[in-house]
Amino acid sequence: MMNDIKMFIMSMLIMIIGVLVGVAFLTLLERKVLGYIQIRKGPNKVGFLGILQPFSDAIKLFTKEQIFPNCSNYMVYYFSPVVSFIISLMIWMLMPYYFNMISFNLGFLFFLCCMSLGVYTVMIAGWSSNSKYTLLGGLRAVAQTISYEVSLSLIMLSSIMLIMDFNLLKFLNYQEMIWFLFMMIPLSMCMLSSMMAETNRTPFDFAEGESELVSGFNLEYSSGGFALIFLSEYSSILFMSMLFVLIYMGGYSLKLMFYLKMLFISFMFVWVRGTLPRYRYDKLMYMCWKNYLPVSLNFLLFFIGLKIFLL
Repeated sequence: MMNDIKMFIMSMLIMIIGVLVGVAFLTLLERKVLGYIQIRKGPNKVGFLGILQPFSDAIKLFTKEQIFPNCSNYMVYYFSPVVSFIISLMIWMLMPYYFNMISFNLGFLFFLCCMSLGVYTVMIAGWSSNSKYTLLGGLRAVAQTISYEVSLSLIMLSSIMLIMDFNLLKFLNYQEMIWFLFMMIPLSMCMLSSMMAETNRTPFDFAEGESELVSGFNLEYSSGGFALIFLSEYSSILFMSMLFVLIYMGGYSLKLMFYLKMLFISFMFVWVRGTLPRYRYDKLMYMCWKNYLPVSLNFLLFFIGLKIFLL
């Protein structure tokens, strides 16, 4: 029993270190890609071609002096980025390991629970800073995330209906002949943009609408707090990329191709940021409730009917 627990802790530590290094280089990839999109170089001074830039940023952020607003609700203000980071790392427990340290038969439900909890940290971070800009950013983020969670879960339900299981490992068996991407192209595109809205990314980054909210809910954060918010956002982007590959692009396998597909979806998040302007807020809500919701519900009913017909 003790051996199992030791192995479990070791595997979790290795996973956390892997995620953090992945996040570090994802930020470098983003800055490089955005640089070339804007016809400039991006970071290229620290180390060979700027490869050590993420580590220099991390050292700078975590050694800066921690400042906080006098009127803030200090304890809540201090701990909300920490909780946000812990939740974003907890979601990674879903990654279907072959050595089964954690075997999740109800992985999807766990994912939805963690995503719902992530909303609270953003809201509390915005509220506890005691600034009108952060509060507005927090409220926007909550409205947006809750709205897109509905469409995201319904889109996922269609895939679950096809395999009749909540286990993420099962997707590999069902996609040996053909990817689900080709079977449900409209749904997968809806899923991709819902993921962008869920992680507050451009063109849906209203929680951080720089032009009207200075910086949104993370305005009053600096040094470590800001770094943790940043890390949790980027680790959720990586996880969303992995989830998309799991559900629509052939399932989980320990092959180079799996990681390349994951890298491509992460690159798409950055590509969209460099290409598209920000949406108007009412259009964002309209798109969720009037477009994605009916499409996902129709597909869900179609797949339920198909399943009953085939049985």
